[in-house]
Amino acid sequence: MTGPGQDALDTAAEAREVRTEDSFDLDAFDPWLRSVLAALGDGDMPDGAPLVRQFPGGASNLTYLVRYPGAADRPDRDLVLRMPPRGTKAASAHNMRREFEIQLRLRAQFPTVPQVVVYAPEQDSPLGCEFYVMERAEGVILRADLPPSVAANPAAGALGSMLFDLLADLHSVDVEQAGLAEFYRGSGYVARQVEGWAGRYRASRTEDSPDGEAVMAWLAEHQPADVGARLIHGDWRFDNLVLSPQNLAPVAVLDWELATVGDPLMDLGASLAYWVQANDDDFFQGFRRQPSTAPGMPTRRQIVERYLDRTGYPCDDWRFYEVFGLFRLAVIAQQIWYRYSTGQTSNPAFRQFGPAVDYLMWRCGDRIG
Repeated sequence: MTGPGQDALDTAAEAREVRTEDSFDLDAFDPWLRSVLAALGDGDMPDGAPLVRQFPGGASNLTYLVRYPGAADRPDRDLVLRMPPRGTKAASAHNMRREFEIQLRLRAQFPTVPQVVVYAPEQDSPLGCEFYVMERAEGVILRADLPPSVAANPAAGALGSMLFDLLADLHSVDVEQAGLAEFYRGSGYVARQVEGWAGRYRASRTEDSPDGEAVMAWLAEHQPADVGARLIHGDWRFDNLVLSPQNLAPVAVLDWELATVGDPLMDLGASLAYWVQANDDDFFQGFRRQPSTAPGMPTRRQIVERYLDRTGYPCDDWRFYEVFGLFRLAVIAQQIWYRYSTGQTSNPAFRQFGPAVDYLMWRCGDRIG
């Protein structure tokens, strides 16, 4: 659904000019932030108005770089502002308090998260909406291909294993001890996911899309019980990971808006739907958004075997999680295709999403056998 060719990006360099529709009242935000930081014992801020840029990434929430320019005797102070799109309320994908609290509580057990600074509820917000501020995680983010500087690093060959070892570490966090139990909706996570994504597909299906009923029926019939209740990220990919440019060690995992407590194998299955390996067919190669075909990168099978050995979670038949991940990705593509085919968006990049749904449904059927 997107092709290779992008380089690694510095977490600040990728920020762009703020879109007009996403601008906010900086004159209200700046003094508010300074007063809050001072109350937290962090009042030694550079003088002058901050520069604001907007990050293009993130699943749905708006993300800004807020840079306070330094001087010869002090560096820039970089902060990141996260807030929901205009006109949205606190649905799970836009709930700033939830996203803030997950990172705040998680950091003690899983330090590879951004350091959050302050949360502002809507009633106390200078911007008229809830938001939170965090420190910028400095480093590089990988896109479709490894740039020469990263490929030449001795640690490059272990990047794939590192990515999924880190996911296994996240899935090993004690939810109760981390204070994350409130995000658990109880057993039946697998069933809720199967039913929920099936409902989304049926609601967004167009006349030119496969009916998908055989795939949905297979998932409903073959769903296993939850293997555990762990914090899951929901969008685990290289482009949500900041790496140290020196040794490629993980610095911070970004975009926790889809995080919840649920079955960890469902998180792995969803992540591996994006993992395109070197021997996949040409059509699937067009889905690649991360350097999963670079030398040293593991195959999906190797990732699953290493993950299960590391975590000890039981898995009688990985095929269910693989099919679920592919189906989930098909639904995401179908939702975008629905918006494009009904004229709700005219982005020409979305023309390929209709064929992508056909392919992903075929791939699900091929795995089912």
